[in-house]
Amino acid sequence: MTSRIAVIGGGPAGLTFARVLHRHGHPVTVLERDPARDARPAGGTLDLHQELGQLALEKAGLLAEFQALSRPEGQAMRILDTDGTVLRDWRPRPGDLANPEIDRGQLRDLLLGPLDVRWGSAVTEVVPQGRDGVLVRLADGREETFDLVVGADGAWSRVRRAVSPVTPHYTGVTLVETSLDAIDARHPDLARLVGDGSVAVYGVERALVAQRNSGGHVKVYAQFRAPLDPETDPDPADAEAVRSALLARFDGWAAPVLDLLRHGTAFVRRPLHVLPVSHTWAHVPGVTLLGDAAHLMPPLGAGANLAMLEGAELAESVAAAPHARDEAVRAFEETMWARAGRWAEITTAGLERLVSRDPAQALALFDEVQPS
Repeated sequence: MTSRIAVIGGGPAGLTFARVLHRHGHPVTVLERDPARDARPAGGTLDLHQELGQLALEKAGLLAEFQALSRPEGQAMRILDTDGTVLRDWRPRPGDLANPEIDRGQLRDLLLGPLDVRWGSAVTEVVPQGRDGVLVRLADGREETFDLVVGADGAWSRVRRAVSPVTPHYTGVTLVETSLDAIDARHPDLARLVGDGSVAVYGVERALVAQRNSGGHVKVYAQFRAPLDPETDPDPADAEAVRSALLARFDGWAAPVLDLLRHGTAFVRRPLHVLPVSHTWAHVPGVTLLGDAAHLMPPLGAGANLAMLEGAELAESVAAAPHARDEAVRAFEETMWARAGRWAEITTAGLERLVSRDPAQALALFDEVQPS
């Protein structure tokens, strides 16, 4: 009898898991709370590492298609001082495919392929029932039972509650995102400032990063240390109030850098939360977690990559052990915890250095990790 397997969440982790299982001939149910694939913007761009995200795509049989879509030139990185002085200007060599960029929407569409996703399926509770499987309750009142439920439902995972009482905590750093469209035509000076990849500026306990996506779209991220206080934060729906607050916070920085905020079209506030560096749980038969649901960490380029590789590895383990699935999942968890713990330590330390009282820490970190 074929096992009934469900993955909760249609992000990179869940879709990679489902796509690799599909490649091995195993049916899988993908439950995604968004009502449709285009219900909301897919987000910014991701750099997929050769040893992580690209390896996951290879396991899914999608590496060649990814390489056709990706932007190797997007690996370029420029760092400025707050007065606009160029401190570093790194560009990839021809043929450098270590960490090419791809838009999240393009990656999602690539992974979706032939998968049957149940859109509009918001999960409210997951209840392990021993030998009777795992009960999944949906917001619309439906219930369904599966043999294995994989939680790939992000930072505020509903599936996590079935295995762990731990919830994310605030890092002390908040990120505010804005966007510029058609930057090459509308803002050619800013297009040159951003270049083919990203530009970053680091000050005292604050930073500003702009990252090129495809189609002339640029995402801008203002990062700063601040208390988590919704009562005093500007209303995110009031774009001009948010803009004014950000310009005041970055007052004194070079005019071209501040223009990235002046020309932003909308603002989204994202306080950065994380799970404990060494988050693990007592194994629960029939339920496991991937990605942010398992090990939410600062967004320094590792999270989606790890999540995708975990999805691919779990799918391969499940496909290879149809009569010992629980043992395979347990072994997978042990491997995931060890690797994710190392990356959580790296990214936690990285965030401390990127948004610190000493901006030289950010420059030193760049020099440590960037190829010469």
